[in-house]
Amino acid sequence: MEETKNGLQMIKMSEIQSQEVSWLWYPFIPYGKLTIIQGDPGDGKTTLVLNIAAWLSKGEGLDSEMKLSEPVNVIYQSAEDGLADTVKPRLELAGADCERILVIDEKEKSLSMVDERLEKAIVQTKARMLILDPIQAYLGGGMDMNRANEARDMTKKLGALAEKYKCAIVLIGHMNKAAGNKAAYRGMGSIDFFAVARSVLLVGRVEGEPNIRAVIQIKNNLAAFGHPKAFQLSED
Repeated sequence: MEETKNGLQMIKMSEIQSQEVSWLWYPFIPYGKLTIIQGDPGDGKTTLVLNIAAWLSKGEGLDSEMKLSEPVNVIYQSAEDGLADTVKPRLELAGADCERILVIDEKEKSLSMVDERLEKAIVQTKARMLILDPIQAYLGGGMDMNRANEARDMTKKLGALAEKYKCAIVLIGHMNKAAGNKAAYRGMGSIDFFAVARSVLLVGRVEGEPNIRAVIQIKNNLAAFGHPKAFQLSED
């Protein structure tokens, strides 16, 4: 790093060591970056994410592109579903090793995206994946998610945390009701959430198939777009 006379610090690209992107699930969820999974309420976003967490906790992949050498720890924060009556039963149905699914206790103080407890938890648990469900609940009291500068500043800090610990950070987002708009603009709040994320997945219903959900990648800055996936919802 070079410092000029006026105190400005400059980084020469010659000083940067090139690195390949590593993937939790190629090309959908990268390590060290932010991923957004968004969709309308009830369309299966949380179901998908909880099943991914369950497979990771067992050291298994959903498909050949989710390569794991051992079980990993996952931090899952949910502001909408009860841990005892909703989250844990769903994890158990998915066959999760619940010893490896961890939650930061929010009884005394609600969590936000810039809360120092996030970093402490990643360090303590060595988690490879952190999930915040939904985005809207983890903004903090004074933040307006519709203001671009505030949204970008908050997500940049979260992105730096992901990069520092090579942790895949996944934000679950509800869609707004602006029918007819591009999916990028139907995410709740500022488009800057979409801008900072390196991968964005859209989960939605398949017409005429009440129990089938499609997963479409609508943004990928790191690789070619992934082929659409689908999953089926059932009571078990």
